[in-house]
Amino acid sequence: MKRLILLIVFGVASLLVSCSCEEDKVDGGDAAHSAVKDESIQEYNLEVAEEQAAKRTPCDTLALKSYILENYPEGTYLVEFDKTYTSNIPKSAVIYYKSKNEQYIFAVIAKSKPGERFIEKKNVIGYESSFINLDSTKLGTAFFWLTLFTCDKDEGFSFVWESEVPIHGGFNSMALKTWKPKKIRYIELNYEDGIISGHRNYNFYLVDGINNPPHLMETYVGLVHKRTMANVNNDFYPDYYEYRFIEDSLRIAPYDSIPFYWDTTKSLYVTKVNSRWFRQY
Repeated sequence: MKRLILLIVFGVASLLVSCSCEEDKVDGGDAAHSAVKDESIQEYNLEVAEEQAAKRTPCDTLALKSYILENYPEGTYLVEFDKTYTSNIPKSAVIYYKSKNEQYIFAVIAKSKPGERFIEKKNVIGYESSFINLDSTKLGTAFFWLTLFTCDKDEGFSFVWESEVPIHGGFNSMALKTWKPKKIRYIELNYEDGIISGHRNYNFYLVDGINNPPHLMETYVGLVHKRTMANVNNDFYPDYYEYRFIEDSLRIAPYDSIPFYWDTTKSLYVTKVNSRWFRQY
């Protein structure tokens, strides 16, 4: 009798598993691996947001999300700011800037690596996600891009340029700033970095005007890491000081700073301290 009951239980369980698998085949799998399901979820979320929006304007954030969904490869998303408090409403990583009667939109867009599972925005934002740089394949690999669009009220968005951010996770915020020595505007992208116990800023300088791809320069502050913005050789490219630290059982303190400046002939950051030392950004 017990054997009969066990056979019945195993039979029902097998049937349920079989049905579940068949449903997955019909639905195309979960949203992390199914472009159809992921797109369906994004479309639904957009519809709800559009219904709840009190006021819409041409080329607003909802319109940008729709544009990305329609024109970018699957697994591409508009990134959101990290939440300061758990109750905060997520803010999209978008900056609107008007110049000479032209409406510009700076946006941080994350693209999933082809061949891997689609990323989830929550897995690439904030302090905890900064450790994804150690092994990002289980949750998908995110490639961040600072992207510039223009807006025409009748025709919508027009792509201008995009510049890759050399990091896979930990996005926190973005801001439009001005480098005071040369009065050059730049976009600062701030990323949390638990690996260095601090943060990194990827600074995109508009040295050739807003319509041309920007110049990238990185600064950071960590427990035993520090790089600060500077004007080393007084040209139109921003420079920096890279610090060295003393680290022992009694103290952690900087003991030296090395000036790096941008060499336009080599397209590298170099220093006169040592000709073999160079940096890409």
